[in-house]
Amino acid sequence: MSKRDPLISQIRRNLSEVENDLMDNALAGRIDRRGFLAHGTRLGLSLPLLGTLAGAMGMAGARPARAAGPTGGTLRVAMTMPAGAIDPVTIADDGGLMMAMQTAEYLCTLNPDFTLKPVLATSWSPNKDGSVWTFKIRQGVKFFNGEPMNADAVVASVERLVNPKNGSNALSAFKGVLSPGHSQKVDDYTVAFHLDAPNGNFPYVLSSDNYNLVILPANYSGGFEKSFIGTGPFKLEKYIPKVGASFVRNEHYWGTKALLDRTEFTFYADMQPQVLALQGGQVDMLAQMPVAAGRAILGNPQFNIISCKSSAHEQVHMQCNAGPFKDKRVRQALALSLNRKALVRGLFQGHADIGNDSPFCKAFPSTDLSVPQRDQDLKKARDLLEQAGVGHGFSVTLTTEQFLEIPDYAVLIKSFAKKIGIEINLHIESQDAYYGKAVPGQSDWLDVPLGITDYGNRGVPNVFLNAPLTSTGTWNAARFHNPTYDGLVVDYVKALDLTGQRAVSGKIEELLLDETPIIFAYFYNYLYATSKAVSGLPAIGDRPFLQTVSISQS
Repeated sequence: MSKRDPLISQIRRNLSEVENDLMDNALAGRIDRRGFLAHGTRLGLSLPLLGTLAGAMGMAGARPARAAGPTGGTLRVAMTMPAGAIDPVTIADDGGLMMAMQTAEYLCTLNPDFTLKPVLATSWSPNKDGSVWTFKIRQGVKFFNGEPMNADAVVASVERLVNPKNGSNALSAFKGVLSPGHSQKVDDYTVAFHLDAPNGNFPYVLSSDNYNLVILPANYSGGFEKSFIGTGPFKLEKYIPKVGASFVRNEHYWGTKALLDRTEFTFYADMQPQVLALQGGQVDMLAQMPVAAGRAILGNPQFNIISCKSSAHEQVHMQCNAGPFKDKRVRQALALSLNRKALVRGLFQGHADIGNDSPFCKAFPSTDLSVPQRDQDLKKARDLLEQAGVGHGFSVTLTTEQFLEIPDYAVLIKSFAKKIGIEINLHIESQDAYYGKAVPGQSDWLDVPLGITDYGNRGVPNVFLNAPLTSTGTWNAARFHNPTYDGLVVDYVKALDLTGQRAVSGKIEELLLDETPIIFAYFYNYLYATSKAVSGLPAIGDRPFLQTVSISQS
């Protein structure tokens, strides 16, 4: 529900700053209906008024009506080949994560406006300082094998991910947030999470915002590829590694049944064959389409394009502890060499927002938009290199992954850098080789002095602020260590409302502009492409939920 709704706007004019902040948090999905009513009554707002506002903001708690559209049929999807085995605990690549979510569900999921929608959890609320969050679990849900989905399953699923011995890909989201043993069953359908520190955005850590946090049976011990065990609207029909997968409608699904009879995924190593398959009618949908590979489709009225605002981006990290990038002036110079407007036009045909070298994109409500935007300035860049003692230039290798528009981005960075005397050699490799084991010493991603890494859409910036940038961050490829920054992130994370977050975000943005350990040049829209026969795909970046999708039968 938009803040411009006439009823909400009229009432807002008569509310205090604190009361309006409560509205902001409700609209952003940070509190549920119960929390909204409880906080509102403490502020002195009447229950009838609060009930009216909750209804106007869509907080009634009812499940959405079944989407309109024909039932039946098979949706054929082209997607990037998973990089390895499909295990929800350890997978890190887009293809593998997409496969897991076809059958397994989250406690809550992102909406297109970055708010949260209840799924396997029905509600959540914090204690006074946000150090304990209590989740109510949906009753009457069973896994495909008949086991109950309950508090035991939720606790076990979270504990697998926070345990460093399991090689969890979600450790980046949980480190410093939730430790092993701190997820506690209150009763069969209530779980309390006792956090390492207060965290105002914790529900996002337990949502589809945390790519690995699908709920699995309490006794899950591996072998996901054999069963794709879950609670979702689709069940596994067949999975063939490096070839494809198919799923059928779960007739015993706890919620609204899927419209499609079946979904069929075909894996591709490259993007161009996927585009050709859509153009030739072999598939009905591209699970993700970079602009560079899909220009012919973008301008073709025979296809639907769903453009989703997102916080997805490609980080250019520079190692801050050794080599030429140890001097922040050299890092600033490379950042100043980039023409960001040209990148958005050339790489994305406008389907992106310009970045300002911090994780705060325009889509986040807590972003301080008053911080000046960094633009291309070649003279200043050359002056900085001169001051750093490398005015004659230097040579460095840029290592990155063969994924989406990243290779084209690397070529453009090479071209921009050459204008200020930096000679960049490109090393582009497969995703499997680039990520390796995703731990320092065994990953090109985390070990090279200069790299480009894709980060998928998140509803809040917490993971982007922590994992790649804090001194102990799990994904700190830049080797960035700054105690002041670490303290600001703690202050941001513990803020329970937007007012508190906005008081810190500008300081973080300004510090990162000065230090520039990572270049955030843009935040790209997530693009889906489908045939005209397909409808009902929700505009959620990086998360193709297919339950409401239908396909017209010709």
